[in-house]
Order: sequence, then C-alpha cells, then structure tokens
Amino acid sequence: MLNYHHPIFFSFFSRLLSGLCLGAALPVVADTLSSDHQRYQVQTIADGLDYPWSITFLPNGEALVTERAGQLRRLVDNQLQEAPVSGVPEVAVGGQGGLFDVIADPDFADNRRIYLSYAHGTDEGKTTRVARAQYRDGALSNLKVIFEALPRSGTSRHFGGRMAFDDGGHLYISVGDRGQKSRAQDTANDAGGVHRITIDGEPAMGNPFLFDDGARDTLFTYGNRNIQGMTRHPQTNDIWTHEHGPRGGDEVNILQSGTNYGWPAITYGIDYGGKPITDKTALPGMAQPLHYWDPSIAPSGMAFYTGEQLPGWQGDLFVGALKFQKIVRLRINDKQQVTEEEDLLADAGHRIRDIRQGPDGALWVLTDASNGKVLKITAP
Repeated sequence: MLNYHHPIFFSFFSRLLSGLCLGAALPVVADTLSSDHQRYQVQTIADGLDYPWSITFLPNGEALVTERAGQLRRLVDNQLQEAPVSGVPEVAVGGQGGLFDVIADPDFADNRRIYLSYAHGTDEGKTTRVARAQYRDGALSNLKVIFEALPRSGTSRHFGGRMAFDDGGHLYISVGDRGQKSRAQDTANDAGGVHRITIDGEPAMGNPFLFDDGARDTLFTYGNRNIQGMTRHPQTNDIWTHEHGPRGGDEVNILQSGTNYGWPAITYGIDYGGKPITDKTALPGMAQPLHYWDPSIAPSGMAFYTGEQLPGWQGDLFVGALKFQKIVRLRINDKQQVTEEEDLLADAGHRIRDIRQGPDGALWVLTDASNGKVLKITAP
C-alpha cells in the first residue's frame, strides 16, 4: 500500500501545488452567460499585453497580435510567447499613434505575407503607413512599405489604420482625418477616407478617382472621420466599416466606390466642447449611415459571425466599444436594416479594441489596457 504521508509523496505534491500556483498561467473561464439568442462563456487566453490593437490568425494555428507600443507578439498553441517578432518597422508611438492592424494575405500559405499598418514619423510630421513583409518562425523579412498617406501632419490623432481584403485580393486601408476636419472633404489628399490598393501598393483598377488628375488615385471613399473597424460581409463581399464620431455620431457604413460619407459637412454628433459642428445631418450627394450611436460608444474592431460554435449568433455583426466598455451585437436583415441591438460584457469593465472570428469558430477579443488581454468567447 502506498504511504501518502511518506516524505517522497509530500515533496511531490508540494511541488505540484507550487507549480499550479506559480507556473504558467492557465486559461480562466467565467460563469456561463446568456444573451438573447446564445449562452456563452469568456475564456482568458493571455494577459500582460501592452495595449493590444489587432489579432490575425495563420493557417498553422499561430496567431499574431499587435501592441500599440510597436511590438508584434505571437500566440502559439494559445500560449503568449515572451519574445516579440523581430523585423517590425520603426513605429511613431505617442498620442493615438503606434502599431495598428495586422492581417494575413489571403494566400499566406503560399507566400507567407502579412500586412502591418502603423504611425510613422519624420521631421515633416506623422502619417499612416502600411508595410508588407514575409513572416516565418517569429521573424519578418523582405519588408516593403506599400502605402503612405500624404501630406503628413503634426497631429497625433485619427490615424485610422484598419485594413481588410476584398474577394478580389485588393487591400482596403482607412486613414483618419488626422484631427483636421476639412481634409476629409478634400480628395486631393489622403486623409479622411479609405484607400484601395494592390498587394504591391499600386492603385486598384476601377478606383473611382483613378483618372482624375485632381484627386488621389488610391482613394475609394472620402468624408470619413476615423475608421477603426472594417470587415467583409460573408455573403455580399461588401466591405463594412464603422467610424468614430465626436460626441455622438459613431457610424456603421457599407463602402461604395466614390461615395462621400459626409464628415464634417453632416454628422449626428457635436464637438467635444458641446458646440455644434454643423446643423445638418443630411445633404444631397452624401451617404447616410446604416446605423449610428448617440451618445458615442467609441467603436473599435468589428466582425461578422459565421461559425458553428455559437449558432444563435450566426450572421450577426459584433462591434467593440472603448468608451462604454462592451461588445455590441447587431442583427441585420436582408434589407440591410438593424433589427436588434444587444450589449454583451457590459459589466466586465473591458475597453474592447478588436474582435475577430477565429478559425475555431470562437469570437476572439482584445482589451485596450496596459495589461491587455486576449479573450475567447465560446459555447458553454
């Protein structure tokens, strides 16, 4: 018979308990939660990230996470690796600037390419850049800048920085108005709009201003204040975005070539000081949002859910909120009208920076904090 009081067993169990308490962090699963259509749980995959901004998933099961301070981190088998990815370009960190989005090429399995958006600074000011690189085993190589918004500005806000691929392999890039409202209505500069390029950085064929000498040839839409959510619709393949309003007027939009989305000529928000920006919410030739929030929720990150793991949410649009610290679920009908709006995790106290559907059918969430977390929403 085994003697569990023997010093050998006592030493073994002491080391085991010590390892459980002080060793590698284990996933933490909260109680089962309920929404209008789906029961779910929230699992903590990783913490200790420095204001994480974006997450992308690679075919080998690895995930990459950007930190706004300029580091690219790896999740391997759901474990955050201590060493950051090497070869990341120089990033201008300050204000709202830093390392922003990361997305994998649709043909990553063949070309190993990823794309990074980030703030970049010179003596002439700061701007939004996008670089392409090849990724392998924790390192970037063959880095090439394929987009740079011009002219530069001395401000440190409204960089935009979200990206998405359409079904034709064109890359969409958001650039904020840089805190200079009038730039969003000026098609002769790159601020305050969405740009569509090839993976080599050339203007995409069919761009609305391609043959207009007075406009930027990469510009796809304009009149956008500061887009920080972008995703492709799973059925129509349209690119959907949301953008920050000032005090009120956060918008969800469907991008249409050459469309003016109105900022700052029309808005449902007011200035931060409480004064009106304009007395108009509509003007001829300017698009109305599909949906808007007043007061502002400060949206960031968005994804359509198409997985099998959470069937009650199939087809719904999920939007993260920084200011109100929650996830917003929108149900949208065939006429592209919002028929339901529900708040999730409103009591968790997390500023939500990004939300994506993972290859496992879960919703993956990044929290905006100096001790940022990677969360995973799964079925109970």
